Amino acid sequence: MTAINASSPRNPPSGLARLNARSIARIGYGAMQLEHGDDESAHAVLRRAVELGVEHIDTAQFYGAGRVNERIRAALHPYPERLVLVSKIGATSDPDGEYGLRPAQRPAEMRAAVEDNLRSLRLERLEVVNFYPMYRTDGVPAAQRVDFDDQLAELIALRDAGKIGGFGLSHIGADDLYRALPAGVICVQNSYSIVDRSAEPLLRICREHDIAWVPYFPLGSGFPGLPRVTGQAAVRTVATRLGVTPAQVGLAWILTRSPQALLIPGTRTVAHLEENLAAGRVTLDEESLSILE
Repeated sequence: MTAINASSPRNPPSGLARLNARSIARIGYGAMQLEHGDDESAHAVLRRAVELGVEHIDTAQFYGAGRVNERIRAALHPYPERLVLVSKIGATSDPDGEYGLRPAQRPAEMRAAVEDNLRSLRLERLEVVNFYPMYRTDGVPAAQRVDFDDQLAELIALRDAGKIGGFGLSHIGADDLYRALPAGVICVQNSYSIVDRSAEPLLRICREHDIAWVPYFPLGSGFPGLPRVTGQAAVRTVATRLGVTPAQVGLAWILTRSPQALLIPGTRTVAHLEENLAAGRVTLDEESLSILE
């Protein structure tokens, strides 16, 4: 395998933002979709992402029961110095579970998940781990309803042990975030887009405390029957006006919401990857923003 050039160009006019004290390009890549398709196509997307200046790849050991992490390692290891690999914990693979997952909320399971990610990615430390606390989630077995303070203590212990550089939180509410602030949260991952602004209270807290905002579903829900950003008349109007795609408008809009906003759009094709990264060159003027509001 040819090693990836560690001096790959940084991706551009959208600028840089901080993630655990690392200054990285604001448009990264979400690898979840790579659980599907063949190895060759997945490797091509990953290598092209790095060539184009992606410095932030979001993954998880439970994506494809480990297949996604294996593909990242095969395509990119040894990793470019600038590349930040961010993983998730709080669940593990289970073919019989909802979405192919089962909760893994106990501190020992959290630690085991970090170790699994380190092994599969061939790393000594994960720069960032995002944790999804399910203690208030319907349908979670009683044995998995762990006190949030105990989970925060485990994340701190993992950081102190050098297993992770820092941690973020996902699927949380404002109360959870306030409760976790003293522990040193560095990023938040909630659903957020032009068509789903329910997380605005969280975004305001992140802006106030200089916490990275890394939304999932930046183009609307990934589930059938729910609104998509690219189908909105206002988005299409702005896209036509600026000569860009509706998806690029939706991604560029999120970058306007906070100087610490980071994007991790996913795809299985190089062409779509290049389109997503080009959103960093889209400037939404006042008229465009007014139309989108």
